[in-house]
Amino acid sequence: MRVLFASLASVGHTYPMIPLAVAARAAGHEVYFAAGEAVHAPLAANGLRPFRPADAFYEMYAEDLAPELARLAPDLVVHGWGVPGAAIAAARAGIPGLWHGFGRMIPPGIGLELPTAVAEASGRPHLDICPPSLQDSGFRAAVERIELRPVPYSEPAPLPEWDGHRRSLPLVYLTLGTAFGTPELLATVIEGLAPLAARVVVAAGRVPVEQFGDVPATVTVRRWVPQAELLPYIDLVVHHGGSGTTLGALAAGVPQLILPQGADQFANAEAVSAAGAGLRLTSGEVSAEAIAAYVGRLLPRRSDHRDAARALAGEIARMPAPEQVARRLPEYAPRS
Repeated sequence: MRVLFASLASVGHTYPMIPLAVAARAAGHEVYFAAGEAVHAPLAANGLRPFRPADAFYEMYAEDLAPELARLAPDLVVHGWGVPGAAIAAARAGIPGLWHGFGRMIPPGIGLELPTAVAEASGRPHLDICPPSLQDSGFRAAVERIELRPVPYSEPAPLPEWDGHRRSLPLVYLTLGTAFGTPELLATVIEGLAPLAARVVVAAGRVPVEQFGDVPATVTVRRWVPQAELLPYIDLVVHHGGSGTTLGALAAGVPQLILPQGADQFANAEAVSAAGAGLRLTSGEVSAEAIAAYVGRLLPRRSDHRDAARALAGEIARMPAPEQVARRLPEYAPRS
């Protein structure tokens, strides 16, 4: 079977789809991946045959993908929530399709069209990587969902050096993602974390590392870290509330302090806080003192927050793995 995946050209939209695409390829399916060139390197490294349809760089429109559907004639199109144009193109071509989510169903008003509102393809099933207890209840009730375990993905890289502290100090991971971090906010959070008895690894993202100047000996700042490889060692995640980091921390059973900045991050922070697996601080509440106080509540080895995070990790572990779902893909591409 030939399967075409399609996503926005960003880490947050492409990386959640890579595990299923890799599993589909391992199951013997012929896999192609339509996306802008910004994400081609990791796709190519996994043998997923990436290509840029027409003039698509970040977004993708139905007109971009239509000629490629005619050229490749896929049996199934797996289209991310961020590319409704790909869903429309597949529907117009009469090709079966599946939506692929990246977390909780996105709230309205964040700049993305709701997949459930795309008339030509709204009835298609959704590959849902969000644990059911955290998913939007209205979305769960309204659509056909195919549960798919979220598997964190990051490009391979050496882990930061913290081995000397790993056994004696808890490890805190700080990231504000690739689009929302500012030097001021990161500096404030580091100031709040530095006095604590913990080792801190910071992924600076778009903020140049040299802007941090001297940091305490317990703080390691890198432009980027392999998050998927780091999470199993982490005791607490402080982050912006992006879906990838939120689900990655939950899959690892790690409590989180969320500092939402935009997009779907406020909804994610609300859901995690309501589930008891973390706490949140809005922009007006963030200070070094508040960071220290909230982390002090989340960091103990025994806490209700950690128990809630571990319970969600158990729920995620029981969801079907990408390999299991890949074997079922032919069910959604019946041959005429």
